[in-house]
Amino acid sequence: MRSTSLAAQFPRIAARRGKQRAIVAVGHRILVRSDHLPAEEREYADLGGNSFDERERALVRRRLVRRLEHPGLQVAVEPTQALTPAA
Repeated sequence: MRSTSLAAQFPRIAARRGKQRAIVAVGHRILVRSDHLPAEEREYADLGGNSFDERERALVRRRLVRRLEHPGLQVAVEPTQALTPAA
């Protein structure tokens, strides 16, 4: 669904600041990126739609736990064990 970092940025900002400010923020980000690329003499390489989540795993984990706890659920987060191939 959100395959680019710009497309992923919009709902994150819109949830906090509103749609109009999110539109301006994404437009600003596009403008800044287009200004920096020629100066750096390189092509644009998008990080992908999940780049925010990958960069801030702890923040995402806390946010998701809070969302589950809000309706009165109790949540315990445990790391998964690596799967071992069957012999």
